[in-house]
Amino acid sequence: MADVVQYRLERMVDELDDLERRGIFTRREISEIVKQRRKFEYRLKRRSPLKEDFLAYVEYETQLDALRRLRKKSVARRENENDENGATTATKKKRSRKSISDFAGVVRIVQIYRLAVTRFKGDVELWFKYLEFCRQRKNGRMKKILAQVIRFHPKVPGVWIYAAAWEFDHNLNVTGARALMQNGLRVCPNSEDLWVEYLRMELTYLNKLKARKVALGEDEGTLVRDRRVSDQKQWISENKDLFMSLDEGTGNVDGSNVENMEPEKKLDLFREQGLRVLQTIYGGAIEALPSSFSLRQRFF
Repeated sequence: MADVVQYRLERMVDELDDLERRGIFTRREISEIVKQRRKFEYRLKRRSPLKEDFLAYVEYETQLDALRRLRKKSVARRENENDENGATTATKKKRSRKSISDFAGVVRIVQIYRLAVTRFKGDVELWFKYLEFCRQRKNGRMKKILAQVIRFHPKVPGVWIYAAAWEFDHNLNVTGARALMQNGLRVCPNSEDLWVEYLRMELTYLNKLKARKVALGEDEGTLVRDRRVSDQKQWISENKDLFMSLDEGTGNVDGSNVENMEPEKKLDLFREQGLRVLQTIYGGAIEALPSSFSLRQRFF
């Protein structure tokens, strides 16, 4: 155990040297950092480490990284003030260039979380802490971690909601978010939260499309039937998985019937689409939870 701990501490040497060289921490402070990390590493290497051991280590590293960022800004500000002649462009670039100490803290916290969820796979709260840290720090492991937590906790509605929200808000991937919501509803059809969040997501998407149309000068009252044929076809093509339950048996999901309607008949495209979304999701929710009055209240 001692050899493993010593090996992990030796891998931190470059990071600690960089912190001292840049004037962020003193040698005495670095000695204290090594002491604390050694203590935490020994805790994690015990026969039966506790979840609190991992979380305490994460908390320490989080506070240490926050202090490092503050010290870095302070050092940069002090260097700029002391530069009487003005720094050259090359000097400024060198000062702002990232080094190993800028990302080592985040990497270490991710490693601690990874070890924690490996040992405590059934702890959903721990997984969410891991996810939230990666989301806040924009860590590239986010998609992989979401896949893992879905694999271990497919019956937890909050997992599907979190994953879909991340796809929708962060990746701007409506198709991926919708697929996650629908998969979640297949696994957890009796979850009121999933149905409500699914509806909220689809209506948010419609509002964004509406705002885009307004920004392009295509506000309501200008979308007549003959002008919206292509939009209707594109919408149904992109969202046919959403409307399939409504259109089953009708033999028409491509919007071709729109061409046969009178061009002078005006219709608000987005109001109709919003109604179809509401009908589809509400119908599915009532079918899954026919006796849930609280679900009906939350919808309206």
